[in-house]
Amino acid sequence: MLNSVKSIARKFIPESYKTTLWDNYQRYRRLNKDIGQEIKAISRGFRYMGNQVICPCCNGKFSEFLPYGNNRPNALCPRCSSLERHRLLWLYFQEKTNLFASPLKILHIAPEKFFQKKLKSLPNLDYLSTDLEAEWAMEKMDITNIKYVDNTFDVILCNHVLEHIPDDRKAMKELLRVLKPNGWAILQVPLEPNLDKTFEDPSITSPEDRKRVFGQKDHVRLYGKDYKNRLEEAEFDVVVDNFVKELNEETVNRYGLRRDHNIYFCSKK
Repeated sequence: MLNSVKSIARKFIPESYKTTLWDNYQRYRRLNKDIGQEIKAISRGFRYMGNQVICPCCNGKFSEFLPYGNNRPNALCPRCSSLERHRLLWLYFQEKTNLFASPLKILHIAPEKFFQKKLKSLPNLDYLSTDLEAEWAMEKMDITNIKYVDNTFDVILCNHVLEHIPDDRKAMKELLRVLKPNGWAILQVPLEPNLDKTFEDPSITSPEDRKRVFGQKDHVRLYGKDYKNRLEEAEFDVVVDNFVKELNEETVNRYGLRRDHNIYFCSKK
């Protein structure tokens, strides 16, 4: 029966209508998915209500943060799904940047949903998000070939993206190109603290091998302590900010942060 309906639809519905119907169906599916995720997040937030920890990204108060990854404790926000690195970044934005005060044009690469929602709502920001795959991003764009002219953006946020990019040096150059003089960029990657030199091997291509060697099936390298040098080779000025070490133990525990996370604050020479 269903196949007969599809056959009739293909035969009698004009192509232009088929495209419209398909687009509407896709939007309907995305809306239902988003609503389902929102309901799940609200329910989980209620389940873990408390006063032991606070998420600065969603202002939620909970009895605890949830495990994540390889059963890493105190990591995931029950409501917005922020992780330790996201909460640290949000506190850093508040304490050490002009993100909430100045009129800024901002490019957000591979946007986290909760960050995008909050940043888009700020009246001082001209906000643009981009990703090749995430359906909630505002544009699809390859960051090794950014379509904007030189010196376009005051701020660039690129959080845990470069480890996925085969030619990360080209991506860094492109990010520098579109950053305005006196602008700033936060370019975060997962770092292996015991690795002096970044390890990459283009011959490792299968998802299984990449997960075994690089820790995740879609990663193409393990960044080491030379990550700062790599950014400087792209002609960024780089400050490795140990912001988390300025915070007392009570604050670190309350916000569920990690002491080994630094902020890579980059600017244009």
